[in-house]
Amino acid sequence: MTTTTLSTTTSRRLPLVTYILAAGVFLMGTTEFIVAGILPEIAGDLGISVTDAGLMITIFAVGMIVGTPTMAILTLRLSRRLTLSLALVVFAVGHVMVALSSDFTIILGARFLTALATGAFWAVAAVVGAKAAGAAAASRALGVVLGGGMLANVVGVPLGAFAGQVIGWRGPFWVLAALALVGAVAVHRLVAADSGSGSTPSVRAELASMRDSRVWLVLAGCAIVCGSSLAAYTFISPLLTENTGLAAAAVPLVLMAYGVGAFIGSTLGGRFGAHHPYPALFISAAMTFLVLGSLFMFSGYALVTVVLIFLLGLFGMATNPILIGKAVGYAGHAPTLASALSTSAFNLGTAMGSWVAGFALESALGAGGPVLVGAGVAALYFLPLTLLLLRDRKEGSSPGEEGCGHAGGDIDHGA
Repeated sequence: MTTTTLSTTTSRRLPLVTYILAAGVFLMGTTEFIVAGILPEIAGDLGISVTDAGLMITIFAVGMIVGTPTMAILTLRLSRRLTLSLALVVFAVGHVMVALSSDFTIILGARFLTALATGAFWAVAAVVGAKAAGAAAASRALGVVLGGGMLANVVGVPLGAFAGQVIGWRGPFWVLAALALVGAVAVHRLVAADSGSGSTPSVRAELASMRDSRVWLVLAGCAIVCGSSLAAYTFISPLLTENTGLAAAAVPLVLMAYGVGAFIGSTLGGRFGAHHPYPALFISAAMTFLVLGSLFMFSGYALVTVVLIFLLGLFGMATNPILIGKAVGYAGHAPTLASALSTSAFNLGTAMGSWVAGFALESALGAGGPVLVGAGVAALYFLPLTLLLLRDRKEGSSPGEEGCGHAGGDIDHGA
């Protein structure tokens, strides 16, 4: 295959590099949430509670919170190609550590290391994807790149959960490590070397780009989005087996339903949100709240539960490309930190949501507790959205309505 350039394109066809980045995000989306489908197997093998096993998701989210902006700054002067390739190598090492260890502390440390690598990859991938597509198609490109993570929920997480049940929970970690090494080689060959033109990356410029209060409103929205959806998703396995009465073997299929919804939501959200960001954001917020409330009340009905979990993926993940596109757009010509902090905010929501949901799981609410926590968090989403809408009207601009503003323009990371 020929080397893909990172030049801005005005054609409707997205550049090949967009799909390469989506493949990398697919691997990382798989590892972030695969644990949700094999929590009982991990807990049984390590001799810990299901709630404690859930810390593998929480600690990963914490690593993303801390690591994404940190790695974005530390790798600012490295080439995009080198940053992405190294991130995949470290990702593979972390998975080998998890697969080999029976010490839960070491496993949590390896998950944290993997999260650092994931954060570094995602921060750069979002910026590169936006620039490669050009301003007019930046939101659509971000939808495709983030769609790699959503596709992970359709294919990677259910297959990993099934494999974990059949061959043991460590097997999927070995597979992910091998695929990451293959991905590192592919990224190094197919992502073009930086041209050497453009402005020199500046930490000061990145920090200055965060002065717009709208960036922080977007980050608050990012945290709430994932806090609501992932509070329920983290403990979806006990909900399905205890409240709904499904067999453990059926859990991967339900996870696939969520993943299909998330993939469709992310893709359509990126497309629709490019031209109508606020209708997309407010509709998704309202529907996520209603879906979670309904899931809490009707989780005893199998068919209804499966449909609601599909809708949770559809509406809960539809806003992600829109929010990242807005953060990148508001940051102007120094968007790497804004992109990184968007990822951190998503994972801050995941960490806080899954942590509080763990307490709810052990309360009198039982397996329905995490869903109720998610509904409560979802209700908070309207506050930052409303404030953001008012600020945009006051400023007379909204990056999301013009392909994320500068998102596809003068974006530099290691240029």
